[in-house]
This record gives sequence, structure tokens and C-alpha cells, in this order.
Amino acid sequence: MTALIIIISVLTVIALIALLWVMVIYNGFVKLRNRYRNAFAQIDVQLKRRHDLIPNLVETAKGFMKHERETLEAVIHARNTASGARQNVNTEDASSMGALMAAEGGLGSALGRLFALSEAYPDLKSNTNMIQLSEELTSTENKVAFSRQAYNDAVTEYNTQTEVFPANIIAGMFKFQLATLFEVSDESEREVVSVEF
Repeated sequence: MTALIIIISVLTVIALIALLWVMVIYNGFVKLRNRYRNAFAQIDVQLKRRHDLIPNLVETAKGFMKHERETLEAVIHARNTASGARQNVNTEDASSMGALMAAEGGLGSALGRLFALSEAYPDLKSNTNMIQLSEELTSTENKVAFSRQAYNDAVTEYNTQTEVFPANIIAGMFKFQLATLFEVSDESEREVVSVEF
């Protein structure tokens, strides 16, 4: 009888240890997932700021660049596409993240063309509003880059935990899926865009 009690006690302790282990691993996944979601929220804030600055930038440039309507419209179209992709993004859906990265890459290219064309307009380059907007945009671009790095670090930590043994067993049981990095999707985005006026 005492042997049966000992066996039941040992099995109970083993079951409790296993349950505690599953709880610790599960809670770790939740913390890591919340960390990368928060990091993406920081990117989202900066992208919204970027998208909000662009109409002001275009309006300021419009007065000086009357013959560059196509470029200005391309910037607004790229901004609207990126804004829509930002609103519909799901960090756990690779195609959604891919659409956001492509839209942001397109916006960066359109802004690059706008700034390149603005070099031909000395009055625009010296306009106080344009100088202020370009400084704000530069600051925002730096914040986006910093936020993207923090997000990618959080995603890498989460993905690593999701793939390593034995945590991958718990990840599979509770359907923790790999998150998508926010990477440069267009090689032209790697080029440095000058925003100086």
C-alpha cells in the first residue's frame, strides 16, 4: 500500500513539474509575442507620422513645382497605398507584412524622386516650410529605422524561442506561429535618399 502511495506521489509530482514547465514556456511565448507586437506598434506610430507629413510636404512643393504634377501625384498615391497597407497589416501574416514592406518601399522611392526633382527649384529649397517639413521627415525616417530594428530584434527572439527544442513542442501545441521580420523589400530602399533642402 505504501509503495502505491509513493508511486502516485512521484507521478503527481512529475505531472505538476510538467504542468509548471508548460506554463512557464507558454507564458514566455506570450511575453515575447506581446513584445514584438508592441515593437510593431511603435513602427506603426512612426509610419502614421510619416504618412501625415507627406500631404503637407506635397502642398508646399505644389506651389513651386507646377510642372511636376505627375511626381506629386505619384507621392500621394504611394502615401495612400502605404497608409492602407499599414491599416490592414497583421504581423502574423507574411503576405500582409510583405504588402506593407512593398508599399513603404514604393513610398520611399516616390519621396526620393520628389526630393531629387526639388533640387531644380531653388525657391523651394529655401522655403521655411519645406525646410521644416524635410527636417521632420528626416527625424521620422530615423525613428522608423530605429523602431524597425527594435521590432526585428523582438521578432528574432520570439522566432528563435518558437523553433528551439523543447519549446517548439509547446509552440506547436498552442499554435504560436513564426512572426515576419520587417525587412527591406526593394533594393532601391537600401539607397540613401537625401532629404536636405
